[in-house]
Amino acid sequence: MENEKVYRMDFAKVYQLLVNKAVKKGRTKQEVDVVTRWLTGYGQEELDGFGEGALTYGDFFRNAPGMNEKRDLVKGVVCGVRVEEIEDPLMREIRRLDKLVDELAKGKAMDKILRK
Repeated sequence: MENEKVYRMDFAKVYQLLVNKAVKKGRTKQEVDVVTRWLTGYGQEELDGFGEGALTYGDFFRNAPGMNEKRDLVKGVVCGVRVEEIEDPLMREIRRLDKLVDELAKGKAMDKILRK
């Protein structure tokens, strides 16, 4: 049931935590938006609008218009768990975004983060 707790979290609050993590390391909200749009297929206007509504973190991913076909290339450890080994598909997508923001915060080049 731990996953359900994460899925019910408010998207705007979680997203602000991801932005704060990147900003503390010298990156920008715009860069977090870029990796989020790359992963999910949302447009910038949609992302900006999610800060005003009552959207859960789970629904943000469930309703994503176009998950990136290269997202399977996002690998590594987040919170002590290998992203590519997470069985629950929804949690795997959530952890992929975490991993992308981690890479951003660690100073990785945007081209490498976006798997170009």
